[in-house]
Amino acid sequence: MSTRYHIGVCSLHLLLFSALINVLLQAVEMNAIAVPSSSCYVFDNSSHIIDFSSWIGHPFEYEEKGSDLVVQFCKDVESRSQVGYVDFGRFDKFNYFVSGSGHADFVQDYYNGDLTSCEHSYDKLGRTAQVNVMCRGCLNGQCKGGLGCICNITHESSCRSCTVIVDLAIPCEIQGPRVFKGFTVGFHPRSWEIVYNGLTQLGYEKPHRAFSFSTEQTSLVLYMTAIASLSSFVQKPIIQVFPENGLEVKVSGSGATGSYPTTLSPSMLMIDWRCDIARDVPYAVNVTIPVADYEPINFFLAKMCEKRQDVQGDYMQGWATFGILSCLFIVGSSLFCCGGFVYKTQVQGQRGIDALPGMTLLSACLETVSGAGHSYPRAEGFNDAIVSEASWDRPSSSSSSRPTRIPSEKNYGSI
Repeated sequence: MSTRYHIGVCSLHLLLFSALINVLLQAVEMNAIAVPSSSCYVFDNSSHIIDFSSWIGHPFEYEEKGSDLVVQFCKDVESRSQVGYVDFGRFDKFNYFVSGSGHADFVQDYYNGDLTSCEHSYDKLGRTAQVNVMCRGCLNGQCKGGLGCICNITHESSCRSCTVIVDLAIPCEIQGPRVFKGFTVGFHPRSWEIVYNGLTQLGYEKPHRAFSFSTEQTSLVLYMTAIASLSSFVQKPIIQVFPENGLEVKVSGSGATGSYPTTLSPSMLMIDWRCDIARDVPYAVNVTIPVADYEPINFFLAKMCEKRQDVQGDYMQGWATFGILSCLFIVGSSLFCCGGFVYKTQVQGQRGIDALPGMTLLSACLETVSGAGHSYPRAEGFNDAIVSEASWDRPSSSSSSRPTRIPSEKNYGSI
C-alpha cells in the first residue's frame, strides 16, 4: 500500500512539474514577437505592428460607368466589366505595405498587373494600383460602420504606366507591440535566419524539434546587427534553459558583454552548451535581448541531448598532466645518467661503455638470455686446469722452461 502511495505521489509531482514547465514556456513565448503567418501586416509610424491577416481576400466593390472596380484586400485590384477582367495589380509580398501620411494611415502597392492598353509602357511593372487605407473613415462621411468601403478612385495614365489610386476606408486592427525594426540575428554576419526586422522567424518563436541542433554541435555563434542610430538601445542578453538541469550553457563574445551591434560591425553571441543528462525531448534555450523603449527580442534554440558529453577541459587537463610528467621523467633520467657516468669515470676509474649507468645489469640480463655461461672466468679455474694437466702429462723441456700465459679476456654476453 505504501509503495503504491509513493508511486502515485511521484507521478503527481511529475505531472505538476511538467505543467509548470509548460506554463513557463508559454509565458516566455508570449513575449516573443513572431513574424505573422502572412505578409499582410504593417508597421505604423510609431513602429507598432498591426496584423491584417484576417482581412486577406475580403472584397470591396466600387461602381463605375461600364465597369466595377474590385479590391480584394492583400490580393489584387481588378476592373470587372462585360468585356472581362482587367488586373490592375497583385499584392506584393515583399513589404509593399507601409505607413502613410496625410489622410492615408497605410499604403498598399499592387504590381505586375495586366498589360492591356499599356503595350507601349516602358514600365516593366505594367498596370499598377495604389490603395490608401484609412482607419478613420471616408473624408466625405460616407461608408459609416460595417466592414468599410471604397471612398474614391482616381485613374492616372502616362506613357510609362497605367495606375489607379483607391481610397479604402476600413476599421483598422488593434495596435500590436512596438517592434525594434532593423534588428537581425543570424548564423552569418549578413544573414537573418532567426530574427529579421525585429520579428522572430518561424521555427524559433518556440522550441521546434525540426529546428533543433544536434548533440555533436557543442558551440554556436550568432551575429546580431542593428541600425547604427538605435544600436545603443540594445542591452545584454538573458539566457534561460528549460528544464534548468541537464544542459550546461555558457555565453561569451561581444554580444554577451553588451557591445552595440551595427550593420558594419555585427556583435557575436557565442553559445557553448554541453549535455549533462540525456533525454528524448530537446532542451529549450530561451534568449531574450532587452531593448530600451521597445519590446525585447525573444527567440528559442532547441538542443538535442541523445547522450551525455564529457567536459572538454578534462581531456585537456589529462594531456597537460601527462606532458608534465613526461618532461619530468626525461629530465630526471638525463640527470641520473649524466651523474652516474661522471661518478664512474672520476671515482671508480671506469672507461668507455663500462662507465654507463646500468651497463652491468644489462650485461647480466643479456648473458642470462643468450645462455653464454661463465662470462668472467675465475682464476681458480685456470689453476685447477693446469694442476690436473700436470698430474698425467709430463711437460716437455721446452714447455717447462717457458712460462704459460693465461689470456685475460672478458665476455659481456653478446656484446
